[in-house]
Amino acid sequence: MSKPSHPFAFPDFRAYFVARLATTFAQMAMVIVIGWQVYDTARTDLGMSTRDAAFQLGLIGLAQFVPLALLTLVVGWVADRIDRRWIARGAIGLEALCAISLGFLTWYDAITLPALFTVAALLGVARAFASPALQALAPNLVPPATLPAAIALSSIAWQSGSVFGPALGGLMYDVNPELPYAVSTTLFLIAFGALMMIRTKPRARGLMSGTPWAQMIDGLHYVRRNRLVLGAISLDLFAVLLGGVTAVLPIYARDILQVGPDGLGQLRAAPAVGAVVMGLWFAWRPMRDHVGIKLLIGVAVYGAATAAFGLSRNLPFSLAMLVILGAADMMSVYVRQSLIQLHTPDEMRGRVGAVSTLFVSGSNELGEARAGFLSSLVGATGAVAVGGIGAILVAGLWARWFPALRDARGFALPPIDEDVSLKEKAL
Repeated sequence: MSKPSHPFAFPDFRAYFVARLATTFAQMAMVIVIGWQVYDTARTDLGMSTRDAAFQLGLIGLAQFVPLALLTLVVGWVADRIDRRWIARGAIGLEALCAISLGFLTWYDAITLPALFTVAALLGVARAFASPALQALAPNLVPPATLPAAIALSSIAWQSGSVFGPALGGLMYDVNPELPYAVSTTLFLIAFGALMMIRTKPRARGLMSGTPWAQMIDGLHYVRRNRLVLGAISLDLFAVLLGGVTAVLPIYARDILQVGPDGLGQLRAAPAVGAVVMGLWFAWRPMRDHVGIKLLIGVAVYGAATAAFGLSRNLPFSLAMLVILGAADMMSVYVRQSLIQLHTPDEMRGRVGAVSTLFVSGSNELGEARAGFLSSLVGATGAVAVGGIGAILVAGLWARWFPALRDARGFALPPIDEDVSLKEKAL
């Protein structure tokens, strides 16, 4: 049996990687600046207390999640009916317009909370369309045997953007408040150009039947019936919903660790540093056995590192915990995405990807809302520490409730007859 080709051997995947990296860099630079502007505007311009400003950070997470929740069924159906490349291109174009708008508002010193919330909601719409389209496109660019390594590299592109985007976003904001938005706009245009280089890919279309509404909910039916996919998706939802810390990082940077916007960039980038290192390891040495139990262990480590960060008052220790948190999260992402992509038929990947995006974004955006709201009640330290302990408990419960996930040995594709059976059930 010949060794699978490296993902970078395929020109279309190289273009995909560039688009993923540039988009993530731009998104993360914008998100960190938007978060800072929301918190700083609430505290400085509007004179809000720390707790009230934390509540505004929670609302920003909610503003990004609501469009995704409302559009999930539609965007999944669209991703299985329309050229996925053009869906991603359109979404990135919308993100570029958001960056341009905030850049001009910042230039004219006209930033307000309503403007920031409006742009956050539009970014949620763009991500709702882009995420399932890009997830479903990736498996079409490389052979199945190469897909786990491709997923690791795709995650590295995301995490690399997460490393440099927040850190440089904070630094650029210190130099000139408009600069992060100008750079983000340029990167979105680069991503658009890279996606234009990906050639047309043949796709299975003949198995879609029934009314558009019935086709939309097929993804939900498939996830519900496939216990391995359901366990992998829902594990991420509840672990990050409880253990997410992104929303409260401005509180730690400004009031607890007192390191300012530059330190906020370091805090936001630290998880991605751990994730990139772990992703490089998986791209070089793909995981091959006991993937289910390793996924659960990764979630437990994620929770423990989150709780330790919540209690920390020392910047180096806080950064170390965030690095460990990011590495554990990368292990979870790598296993989860590999299992989902390899165990989902191509003609269902858009709809299943939309469900996965809803769960993942639900964990991220709602997790940020939970952290912000809970911090306004009990303080950031209590909110983060309790959330980390909750993530550990989730790992233990999922090991018991989803034996198919716990006992998953590797990323082997299901037998052909089983695959056909799953398609028939889903359709």
